Amino acid sequence: MGKKKIGIIGATGYTGSELVRILTNHPEVEISLITSESRAGELFSDVHPFLQGIADQKLVSVDRIDEFELDLVFLALPHGISMDFVKRFKDKNFKIIDLSGDFRLSSSEVYEEWYQIDHLYPEGIKQAVFGSPELFYDDIKNARLIANPGCFPTSAILGLAPLLSAKLIETEPIIIDSKTGVTGAGIKAKTVNLYSNVNDNFKAYGLKNHRHTIEIQGISDRIAGQNTLIQFTPHLLPVDRGILTTIYARPTGETDEISLRKEYEKFYANAPFVRLRKQAPAIKDVRGTNYCDLFVTYDARTNMVIVISVIDNLIKGAAGQAVQNMNIMFGLDETSGLNLIPLNP
Repeated sequence: MGKKKIGIIGATGYTGSELVRILTNHPEVEISLITSESRAGELFSDVHPFLQGIADQKLVSVDRIDEFELDLVFLALPHGISMDFVKRFKDKNFKIIDLSGDFRLSSSEVYEEWYQIDHLYPEGIKQAVFGSPELFYDDIKNARLIANPGCFPTSAILGLAPLLSAKLIETEPIIIDSKTGVTGAGIKAKTVNLYSNVNDNFKAYGLKNHRHTIEIQGISDRIAGQNTLIQFTPHLLPVDRGILTTIYARPTGETDEISLRKEYEKFYANAPFVRLRKQAPAIKDVRGTNYCDLFVTYDARTNMVIVISVIDNLIKGAAGQAVQNMNIMFGLDETSGLNLIPLNP
């Protein structure tokens, strides 16, 4: 059997470059197409010079997609743009993994409330599978459209899932405090990401209304089988990549750290990219990898369960998880091409 042919739509950002970096060494696939509307005709390595001599493919317009026989495409496009592509090419033979937020939520009405734009393809929301392999592996296997989870939701949901599934915590409210590196905001220059604003600084943003709040809450509702209430606050760290999330929740009954850890071990027994740590992890522990490192504990003084979750926002929070989903869709070992060792220091 030949290698699967892959297209990457919109490859000029951080997610696109990470997809190319990972897929270049994947033993079962080949990158047949990389698109860019703004840089068509240039080499991919002209856009991302660190890949010179490694990924020198010419970028083409998406309008030429019919010239390529593709098995799957990754959409590394902004929200609001991906839905156009999915609607336009919904009848093509290739499978789609969308890394935007366009198909992650429960309905077009919820999407429009939180993203403040019209959803142009509500049918896609009904068809899409939320691409969290640790939670929805069997659904992903047979899917044609995957909504790859957001970076903050990945760290928060994996940290919460064992507690919600076993009904070990109260569901209202759950406090989620996350810190991220600046690559989470994308490659385009913004005032908030200027060196003078980020260096030697640390700040909260998106208070009360960050769009990842409803993504976390929607999946938490599904896992818990009841309504949850999520209080989510993200913060910007003066680092390039990585997310550290701290979760606080009230237990529903008596508990201790040993019993909580056993619950996590049972829940993630078959999850190759979830590591249960003996001490609170740091973002460099997962840098450049598809791991999600978790640490769960219990504070008897405050009667609170505390979970620390760390991921690389560009890998497990984006491109790596997308490749993990691709592997499952193709019936491959889900770890294929993702044997990445943390870059620490």
